[in-house]
Amino acid sequence: MYSTTYKQKNMNATKRNNVKVSGKGEKPMLFAHGYGCDQSMWRYITPAFEDDYKIILFDHIGFGNSNTSSYSKEHYSSLQVYAEDVLEICKDLNLQDVIFVGHSVSAMVGVLAAIKEPDLFAKLVLVSPSPSFINDGDYVGGFSKEDILNLLDSLDSDYLGWSNTIAPVIMGNPDKPELGQELAQSFCKSNMGIARDFAHITFLSDTRKDLPRVKTPTLILQCSDDAIAPLSVGKFTHQNIPESKLVILEASGHCPNLSAPKETISAIKSFL
Repeated sequence: MYSTTYKQKNMNATKRNNVKVSGKGEKPMLFAHGYGCDQSMWRYITPAFEDDYKIILFDHIGFGNSNTSSYSKEHYSSLQVYAEDVLEICKDLNLQDVIFVGHSVSAMVGVLAAIKEPDLFAKLVLVSPSPSFINDGDYVGGFSKEDILNLLDSLDSDYLGWSNTIAPVIMGNPDKPELGQELAQSFCKSNMGIARDFAHITFLSDTRKDLPRVKTPTLILQCSDDAIAPLSVGKFTHQNIPESKLVILEASGHCPNLSAPKETISAIKSFL
């Protein structure tokens, strides 16, 4: 958790993370965006739940309209710290029985938050999760260690160029080039220094050993063709989270919240 000194030094989570609350329901749904994105990435999903749920959106530090004055590289050094931000948001808003919906790296942030405080969460929805991007023995994460180190070197040397190159790969759906362009623009709007730091945390993190500790009922949404998190990753995540359900979407790419919102909404509603 935050030290007292750190919390006194920085603003509360609702301001720091640009928290927005809407919806007509009482039961909270907390949506967490993936790397390089912001809360607007959920705009096709949340309207389907606003009548029945309290919708909470936020921006991770360094992205969207978060307040970057709160940032220090020394503090934000692991996914666990981002999970602490999620827990602080829940406490600031006095949330209970939270339905957490996390995309990509934020899926693992939600896993860590739910392990830390399991009584706070009713259900987890993990959209395109990956506990590790790096191949390791029988585990197929999709990339070799060298691939990831080269990716990070490219990002460090030319973040804007990297963003424009990698975004269409992450998004997939070449028949919808505007989606890849939107993702690239989102990357480019991020705080570059923080985005570089978070990339190293995202692509080098390994939360595989944490998965069996999840006690919260969990839905895993896996796209049928995802260049970032292949089918093997979704199956591994499902096999290692005890109370989990795996749904393989017809959607392709890594961002079904943008490319296939109707299918994504239907899968979430069926789970809830």
